[in-house]
Amino acid sequence: MIKLQIIGNLGKDCIVKDVNGKTVINFSVAHSERYKDAQGNQKERTTWVECAYWTDKTAVAQYLTKGKTVYAEGYPDADVYMNKENQSTATLRMRVQSLQLVGGVGGENAGQSSAQNSGSVATGAAYTPSSSNTTPAASAPVADDLPF
Repeated sequence: MIKLQIIGNLGKDCIVKDVNGKTVINFSVAHSERYKDAQGNQKERTTWVECAYWTDKTAVAQYLTKGKTVYAEGYPDADVYMNKENQSTATLRMRVQSLQLVGGVGGENAGQSSAQNSGSVATGAAYTPSSSNTTPAASAPVADDLPF
């Protein structure tokens, strides 16, 4: 099994469609990466992933607007086709199984919205690591307590 996980910004508002009696929410996620090339020049590469989220509940669609940051998990699919210039082009697609709003422009996504495969939507505080002593790692035995 191959699983794809992406975090990125929506390039445009989502589109909700009915296909053969089922509902699909289509959206595009962009991930930009900055790096230096061999000559030391700063470069930026953007990868787009076309996402399809098949669900009965479309309440999450109102939050999938341009610029929002999302985390999505699902199964990848690549599509190769000939573009207008008659060149072979590939598109990365994902069938979304899990979706979360993780932050965004102007803090509009301060909360977290999660949509699982069942189509349910839950809201709550976004996860942030804490330095309190209640974490499982803090209660783990010290190296001296290990039997080997």
